[in-house]
Amino acid sequence: MNPDDIALNFAPGTLTILNVVLALIMLGVALDVTLDDFRAVARRPRPMVIAIIAQLLVLPAVTFVLTLVLPVTPSMALGMILVACCPPGNISQILTHRSGGNVALSVSMTAVSNLLYIVALPFSVSFWGSLRSDTRELLNVVSLNGWQMLLEIVLIIGVPFVVGLTLRHRMPRLAARLRPAVTWFSLLALLGFIAAALAGNWTSFVAFLGILVLAVTIHDAVALAIGYTTAAIGGLGTRERKAMTFEVGIRNAGLGLGLVFTFFGGLGGMAIVAGWWGIWDIIAGLAVAALWARHTKRRTGSARGDATRHATAVEAAPPRDVGEASP
Repeated sequence: MNPDDIALNFAPGTLTILNVVLALIMLGVALDVTLDDFRAVARRPRPMVIAIIAQLLVLPAVTFVLTLVLPVTPSMALGMILVACCPPGNISQILTHRSGGNVALSVSMTAVSNLLYIVALPFSVSFWGSLRSDTRELLNVVSLNGWQMLLEIVLIIGVPFVVGLTLRHRMPRLAARLRPAVTWFSLLALLGFIAAALAGNWTSFVAFLGILVLAVTIHDAVALAIGYTTAAIGGLGTRERKAMTFEVGIRNAGLGLGLVFTFFGGLGGMAIVAGWWGIWDIIAGLAVAALWARHTKRRTGSARGDATRHATAVEAAPPRDVGEASP
């Protein structure tokens, strides 16, 4: 059995439910964003510039190299590229908080990044996917329409983001009450959805489990490492490095899975990569956050390190500022 020759089962009505769940995820992100987050980015753009370079250039480029090194099939390689070109997932803020990182920076990066990915995602997939002859053939077979994918992403990311941002600006108390429920409900719904998709295609999933686990585990670890390394090279502080690690390492694989079924006909290798990434990404992220927090607490007495005792006034009082380094 070759994953390039199979299509996973997925009912059209279920795809609509997935799109609603993805829209709710983005709504949850937007409910935690204020206009001051964007102003903070404008005042101190260096962390954001580093994050954008890491996500839009470094991660896809390294992913492309991984597809050449790892023994993956063309459809699995295209799935890895698609995930790398997806925007960051909203759980990055949860992991940043658990690890003692700069949450304000994480929120700001996620907000700005998601807006950029509305335009960047379809063209990034087309560019990086066309660099390999075998993945380029897959793109030609499905006749990927970048503008059609752009419209899909606007509906899933752009519209909910604008709604959430407007609600947060005009009715902040209501937004504060809604955000936890929307965030956790959408996250659990997405996990359940991915698990159901894998269970419904269990035979195909198990058939490629070995190479799938190897490829996704290495890819995810490399993505996390890229986030930390680029932040360190950029001279950001420890708490900012934590935020950058999860911002780059945590991708919205649920969106990728939805795009696989919408534009690629549920192509086997792409679907199982995006589906398994969506589960493993969270598991690995929680493990890294817990170990990081424990290590920092043993060394300093607090998960946030020295920043707990010397918190900056910028982070302590609204509006939030992303900052550039922690003491």
